[in-house]
Amino acid sequence: MALVNADRIKSELNTFDIVCGDDILDKMLEQCLCNRLQGDEIVLEWVAFSTTKGGLKLSLNTLEQFEHEVLNKKYKAKPAIAKREESHNRTRDINSLHDLIKAEEEEESLLDSYSTPAKGSQKRALTTPEHPQSKRSAALIASPGLLLCSASFSPSVTPSQKYSQRGGRGEVVSTFGAVQGTRWAGRKGQTNRVQLELLEGSEDSLINNYKYMFQRLRDVRNVLTEKIEELGEELRTNFNIEEFSPVSLPAQDSVTVLGQVCCDSNGKLNSQSVLLEAGPDQGGRQVPVDLSELRDYSLFPGQVVVMEGMNTSGRKFVASKLFEGVPLPFYSTPIKQEMDMDIPDEQLMLLVMVACGPYTPSDGLTFDPLVDLINVIARDRPDVCILLGPFVDSKHEQIEKSLVTETFDAIFSRCVGSIVEGTKGVGCRLVFVPSQRDVHHHFIYPQPPFILPDLSKDDAKRMTLVPDPCTLLIDGVTFGLTSTDILFHMGAEEISCASGSDRFSRILKHMLTQRNYYPLYPPVEEVNMDYEKFQGYGQMPLSPDVLIVPSELRFFIKDVIGCVCVNPGRLTKGQVGGTYGRLLIQRSAPSIDGKRVSPCVAGQVVKI
Repeated sequence: MALVNADRIKSELNTFDIVCGDDILDKMLEQCLCNRLQGDEIVLEWVAFSTTKGGLKLSLNTLEQFEHEVLNKKYKAKPAIAKREESHNRTRDINSLHDLIKAEEEEESLLDSYSTPAKGSQKRALTTPEHPQSKRSAALIASPGLLLCSASFSPSVTPSQKYSQRGGRGEVVSTFGAVQGTRWAGRKGQTNRVQLELLEGSEDSLINNYKYMFQRLRDVRNVLTEKIEELGEELRTNFNIEEFSPVSLPAQDSVTVLGQVCCDSNGKLNSQSVLLEAGPDQGGRQVPVDLSELRDYSLFPGQVVVMEGMNTSGRKFVASKLFEGVPLPFYSTPIKQEMDMDIPDEQLMLLVMVACGPYTPSDGLTFDPLVDLINVIARDRPDVCILLGPFVDSKHEQIEKSLVTETFDAIFSRCVGSIVEGTKGVGCRLVFVPSQRDVHHHFIYPQPPFILPDLSKDDAKRMTLVPDPCTLLIDGVTFGLTSTDILFHMGAEEISCASGSDRFSRILKHMLTQRNYYPLYPPVEEVNMDYEKFQGYGQMPLSPDVLIVPSELRFFIKDVIGCVCVNPGRLTKGQVGGTYGRLLIQRSAPSIDGKRVSPCVAGQVVKI
C-alpha cells in the first residue's frame, strides 16, 4: 500500500473544488489509515456519498456520518481471503503510520495534529536562534543553557532554523473546564508541602531481573486467564448474571458468555474476523462471533467482554448484546472533621505542568526546546512538573547514526542536571517518567524508574523517579501516567460501529474499564511485554482523577466517565516546537461527613 498523506488528500479534494481546514484533513487522514484507503479512494467515496445525500457539505459531523454509513460497512468487513493476504502487513501498519506522520511534518497546516521526529532531514540553520527571556528567567537557566550546549554532544550540530522561526509561542490550543478565579501559577514557596506517593509500591519495585524472552507460554496464559476471571466476576456481579455458559456449547436458547476478543489470523481485526476465546472455566475454546445483530460496539484484540446471544451449532456465536465494562472506584480516604476549617483556599489549588519528549528537534541534537520549557517553569512556578521521556530519543537521526561524542547516559545526566539547576529557584517537585524510546534505559514494559545515584540530598528531595506506567497520589489527587503511546497502538487495532462517539474517548474508556494501562493483546511489536511484571505493575489500582496519555496523535483534554484524560502532545514536532500541558486543580475542602469530594480540574495545552 502506497504512502498516503494529507497533501494527496488535499490535492484530490481540490480536483472537485472542495475546500477544507486542517481538522477536516486530520479526520480524513485518520479514516484512510483505519480503513487502508488511498487519498483518491476516500475522496471518491466521499463525493459519491455526498451526492447521494443531496450535496452534503464537508465537515466533521458529516465525516462521522460518512464513516458510520459507508466506511464501517464497506471496508471493516473484508473477506477472509483478502484478510489473509494482508496479514503479513500487520507489522508494517504501525511503521507506515509513523512514516506517514513524518511526511506530514513538512506540511505547516498539520503541525498541530500529529507529531514525531522527521527522518532524513538535512536542513541546517544559518544563525543561532534568539530566545527572548526576562532577566529573572535568564538568571535561572544560565547554568542549564551551558550544560546543554549542543557542541558538546556532536561536532557538527547547529541550532534548528525551523525551531527558532516557529510561530505561536505560548498560544493556548486546547482548553478544558474552569476553576473559579483561574490563575495559572503555583503556590509560591509552599511546594515543599506537596505530598507525592506512588500507589503501586516503592519506587525501586521494578529493579529486579526480568524474564523477557524467557517467559513460558504457560505463565503468559495464566496472566491472561486471571485477567478474564477477575473482570468477568466484576461484570457478573454488576449486571446480576447468574452464570456464564461455555462459548462452544450448542444451545437453542440465548446464553451469556465470557471471553477475550482475538483475531482469527495475524491480520488486523475486522468485523468478520472476531473470535471469542473463553477461559478454562468456560471450556477454553475459540468461537467465531457474528456481530451483525449488534447496533453499537467497539472491540479490540485482548478486550475482556461479556456477550449475550445464541450458538445453535456450536461453531458460531451470534451476539445480540454486549455488556460494557465497569471502571474501578475513585480514590477515597477517611478525613478528620477538625481539618475542615483549617485549610486556606490558596492551599487547595494545585498547578501541575506536563511535558513529553523528545526534547530536541529532529534536525539537530540541540536541547533548545528543553531550555524554553525551563523558562516556562521559572515563569509559571508550578507545584509539580511531570516530565515524560524520551529524553535521549532512540529514533533521533543522530542517535541512530551514532553521531554523538558522549555516551547516552552522559547526555541524559546533563538533561536532568539542567532541569534540576534551572528549577532550583522555583522549588517545584519534579517527576521523571521513562519511555521505551529512551536509548539509555531498560526497554521492557513495564519499565523500571530511572536511577540517578549522583544526586545531592537536597535535589533528591525534590525529585520522584517513577516507573512506566504508574499511579501517583499528589495531595489527594490521583494521576495515572504512561509514556507508552497506547492511543496510537489501539487506534490502529480497534474496530467500532458506534455513531456519535470519537475514537479517543472509546480507547480511553477501554483503558479505564479494562483496568490496566495497556489492554491490547498481543501488543505491537515495538512493545516488549513482560507479563508477570505487567500483572503486578501494569494494572490500575483505582480509577485516576487525571490520566496522562501522551501520543503522536492530536493533543486533547477531555472528560471520560469522570476521569480527566490529557494528551499534552510532544514538546517537539519534527523540526519545530510542539506543545505541553498544564492543569490547575482545585481540591475541595473535606466535607462535614468526611466523604471525599471530586477535585475540579481546568486544563490547557500550550505551544512551546
